[in-house]
Amino acid sequence: MSFLQPMMLAAMPLVALPLIIHLINQRRYQTMRWAAMMFLLAANRMSRGYARLRQWLIMLFRMLAIAGLIFAVSRPLASGWLGMTSGGRADTTILLFDRSPSMQQQGAGTAISKLETGRNQLVQGLKTLGSSHWVLIESTTNKPRSLESPDALFNLPDTEPASMAADLPAMLRVAYDYIKANQTGRTEIWICSDLRENDWKATSGQWRTLRDRFMQLPQGVRFHLLAYPQTADNIAVRVTGVQRREIGQAAELLLSLKFIRQGNSNVPATIPVQIEMEGARSEMTVEITGPQYEMKDCRIPLESGQKRGWGRIAIPADSNPADNVFYFAFDQPSTRQTIVVADDPQAAEFLQLAASIGPDPSIACAAEIVPREQLAAVAWDRIALLLWEATLPEGEVAERIESYVHRGGQVIFLPPRIPDSKTQFGMRWEKWIDAPKDSSVEAWRGDHGLLAHTQSGAALPVGQLQIHQYCHFSGKFTSLATMQGGIPLLARVPANPGGIYFCATTPAARDSSLATSGVVFYVAIQRALADGSAVLANARQLVAGPVPAGIPAPWTRLSSTGNALSTDYSYHHGVYAAGDRLLAVNRALEEDHACVLDDAAIEELFQGLDFARVDDHAGNVRALIQEVWRLFLFGMLVAMIVEAALCLPKIRTAARVAYREVQGAAA
Repeated sequence: MSFLQPMMLAAMPLVALPLIIHLINQRRYQTMRWAAMMFLLAANRMSRGYARLRQWLIMLFRMLAIAGLIFAVSRPLASGWLGMTSGGRADTTILLFDRSPSMQQQGAGTAISKLETGRNQLVQGLKTLGSSHWVLIESTTNKPRSLESPDALFNLPDTEPASMAADLPAMLRVAYDYIKANQTGRTEIWICSDLRENDWKATSGQWRTLRDRFMQLPQGVRFHLLAYPQTADNIAVRVTGVQRREIGQAAELLLSLKFIRQGNSNVPATIPVQIEMEGARSEMTVEITGPQYEMKDCRIPLESGQKRGWGRIAIPADSNPADNVFYFAFDQPSTRQTIVVADDPQAAEFLQLAASIGPDPSIACAAEIVPREQLAAVAWDRIALLLWEATLPEGEVAERIESYVHRGGQVIFLPPRIPDSKTQFGMRWEKWIDAPKDSSVEAWRGDHGLLAHTQSGAALPVGQLQIHQYCHFSGKFTSLATMQGGIPLLARVPANPGGIYFCATTPAARDSSLATSGVVFYVAIQRALADGSAVLANARQLVAGPVPAGIPAPWTRLSSTGNALSTDYSYHHGVYAAGDRLLAVNRALEEDHACVLDDAAIEELFQGLDFARVDDHAGNVRALIQEVWRLFLFGMLVAMIVEAALCLPKIRTAARVAYREVQGAAA
């Protein structure tokens, strides 16, 4: 049993008050033996058992009446929801609200989503529990916002659906900073989420730090999790590639689509796919088999004069409407420009050649070898890729490269002949080492990145590369390819939004077979070049989130669903114009996969904290918190009525009195 006013339970000893009064009354009188009274007591001995039982029942119901009153004023709840046995009114209540696309999944047989259900349940629950101060931290801006009352959640745009994924560790970090800065008293943190793995980042090292910080707070913090882990049959659609191509006097658009199914994916499904191009609509039918289905280069005719434009792909409504639409934008491909900085002329020549030959005749590529002293004159806002085979940069050049990466540029560093102690992006070259004879690549990442499988699913021949010499590098990185013994060959350094890569060898013949077996390195360079040029293109595909660096403001909405504020356009899917750029904003790829954290993982994340959890489902309209003090008050009234009835004297009828008088006279 849970109570909103548990301190009132301290009055429970008052239940013994009737018993105490009874004992006191028994001590008030002295017993004196009297012959006539002894005769009457003997005559009444047959009914003594019933009288004693009635006295105990009267005392019991008096005690129950007092207990019912105490329970009623303690405001009991219908169940032990969230284990609020500690009860009491919180000084500050912080609400972490997940607005990610997966929260828009609807309940079976209802149009109410998880997000709407969670908002309704939280408003009802927080109003019942009460608090001195309410604070909202939602999953897009991650900024604390004070609320006048829980009812404000119904009217705020900050609680409406969004296309951006949530970051629960970041939200908890903001909550901790708010508690620390404002010196809040007794604090409760409520989390409303559907437990998706990509939102919770359970494997991140941030959780250990967060747990330690919250446990060190002197006022103590209680965590409540309102979870919606249920999944449902669903189909998500997204555009994986869009390219405008000219064929003689005509033009066409090549669209690559991907369908991701959740639930019963073994049964083939036939669905209509609607393609909208700036208001003009067409439709085609697609038969989907398996959990994932891809369509490559669907051809859509364009007018020869249409150089740029936008559109969207839509499928029929299902359990989650947030992943049934995907927007795209296109423009004429710009020239992919690369600059090469290399101390070794042989390596420089190969790098320039690999970067200047495009994979498609319609895509223009250009590569230029630039001496280090001339980098100040480079127009960095036009460069898609930087290939650096020299000692790491420093000073003004290093600052320019950092700014270049910050706006989305790509850099591949290769080792110099003479490493030194310089560092860049937290990385440093160590020393050259002769590799064992016939040393090759042992493992590499084929699921994503520069060495990912081709569109047909075939793996790159990375294992055929021969490494003769390699240079160790140190720092914080993620290995994309390793040699025998786990020695990193190609690694990615954490960077957002650009890409930073370190390769432990060069294409020189004395170092490796990267040049002679050039397919692997050529593909890696072209993929990095494509990522860098996508940032420079006038038509860009963006993942919903904060506005990337280099994008002008304000934005103008061309097509979208919902009524988002102009300042929040980057968090909602749609097509927007920013200056001369077309921006297609969509959800992250991880939002299309229903990977939910299990119970053990959640318990481990909150281990050592005052934590309670309840699972709910979308469409539930019943309040999760219900006060039942009326039931106890009614029980008190019933107990009082029964006690009063037991206290009434016996009703003696006239016939029975006359009969007893006759018997007495005859005796």
